[in-house]
Amino acid sequence: MSAEADSIRIVCLGTGTSHGIPMIGCDCAVCTSSDPHDKRTRPCIAVSWEDRTVLIDTPPELRLQCVARGIKRADAILFTHHHADHVAGLDDLRRFNYLMGSALNCYGPADALKRIGEMFVYAFEDDPDYPSQKPALNLVPIDANPFELFGMTVAPIPLMHGPLPVFGYRFGKFAYCTDCNFIPADSLDRLNGLDVLILDGLRRRPHPTHFNLEQAVEMAKQIGAKRTYFTHIAHELMHEETNAELPEGMELAYDGLGFQVRL
Repeated sequence: MSAEADSIRIVCLGTGTSHGIPMIGCDCAVCTSSDPHDKRTRPCIAVSWEDRTVLIDTPPELRLQCVARGIKRADAILFTHHHADHVAGLDDLRRFNYLMGSALNCYGPADALKRIGEMFVYAFEDDPDYPSQKPALNLVPIDANPFELFGMTVAPIPLMHGPLPVFGYRFGKFAYCTDCNFIPADSLDRLNGLDVLILDGLRRRPHPTHFNLEQAVEMAKQIGAKRTYFTHIAHELMHEETNAELPEGMELAYDGLGFQVRL
């Protein structure tokens, strides 16, 4: 997968909430829907430019997501935070180690990387007698300052996920802000001039750590991107009927959604 040198290509590998959709043991209209847009794996996107592909987060279905969408390389990983629905597929990165022939750098907030290291101790401890293949990963803490990655400027966007500080990420005129219910003023300034925004929009009812749909729409209006997709979607939102209610330029993301953004 590649993109032109003056653009990036985004593929939504997963757009669901932490349970995934359909949820275990649920017979609601969304969980039993025949619309493929209502089948949602845990949140993840792939961002590609030139001959590079970067994954944002490693959810539990990472292997299935990459196979389904033809992702055959990963040059680096950006983590938003350490919650299980965003990191539990980390072991699948060992396949990319083989395909790329090297270790992978994993960037993210220092606290999140520390927790990920604790969750996957076997992947980071030096044990020559470990009886199986394990991922080869370098944890690279970053702060809120923009940094260069394979010739691209990546700008972390500090967000609040309830009481937990997390990162969104901006690439040119595209930004990805999952898992948040508050965007500080300085971060709003970093989201000016977007062509495309992907923003947390969990459900209709309020939630203590996520924007609900009404809040997400209001925040999207404030940010003013030309197009906004909502992600981390729970089973309260039917894809087609929800899109019919949303303002022009806003819609629900879905697994497999792909688009290109000029830099």
